[in-house]
Amino acid sequence: MNLKLYDYSGFRLSRLGEPRFYHLNLLWGWVGYFVLYALTERLIPYERCHVIHCALDDVIPFDERFLLAYSFWYVLVFGTLLFFLLFDVPAFRRAQTYIIITQVVAMAVYILWPSRQELRPETFPRDNFLTRAMAFVYWFDTPTGVCPSLHVGYSLGILSTWLRKPDAPKPLKAFITVAVLLICVSVSFVKQHSVVDILAALPLCALAEWMTFGRACAPLRAKLWGHAEQGV
Repeated sequence: MNLKLYDYSGFRLSRLGEPRFYHLNLLWGWVGYFVLYALTERLIPYERCHVIHCALDDVIPFDERFLLAYSFWYVLVFGTLLFFLLFDVPAFRRAQTYIIITQVVAMAVYILWPSRQELRPETFPRDNFLTRAMAFVYWFDTPTGVCPSLHVGYSLGILSTWLRKPDAPKPLKAFITVAVLLICVSVSFVKQHSVVDILAALPLCALAEWMTFGRACAPLRAKLWGHAEQGV
C-alpha cells in the first residue's frame, strides 16, 4: 500500500466546513449513536422488549474462547477507521457512511420494535480468565437492543471497504475476511446475540452496501461528503 499521511496541520473545529476537513463531520455519527443508545437503554422498559430466539440458539454451545474474536471487533472497527482517517480519506468516507447507515436503521428498529435476548448462561461451565472477562462484558453490555446485530453490521461494512481497496495486500484482505467471519459467528457462541440477530443484519448490510457503493445513491453521498464523488 502507498501510505501517505493525510495533512491535518492547522485543523480547528471552526474549519470543519472546509473541504479539506469536511470528512471529519462524519464522526458526528458516533455522537448521535451513543446519545440514542443511552436514551434507549434508559427509556425503553425491559418488559417491552421482544425476546429474540430460534431453535439453532439452543444447539450452539457457550464457548468463552470466542470472546477473543468478539473483542477483536473493537480493534477492527477502531483500527480501520483510524487507519483510513490517517492514510485513505476516501475509504474512511465509505466505511463511516456504511456504519452511519447501519446505526440509523438499527436504532430506528430498536426504538420502534425493542428487542432482547435471554441466552446468557446463568453460570459459566468453566472458571478461567475468559469467562471472568465475559462476565464483565455481560455487566456493561445489556441484553437489549440486539436485533439486528451491529457487531455484524459494522464488521461487514469494514470488510466491504477493505475488499474494495485496490492497493490493499491480498494477505491483509484474507486476514480481515477470516476475522470478520469469526466475529459474526462469535456473537452466538458468547451468547450476546441470537442467530436471528445475525440474519437480520444481512438485509441491513445490503441496504448500507447499496447506499454506500451503489451508483444510484451517488448524489446523496456527494451531499453527505460535501464534494463531488470521484472514483466510487
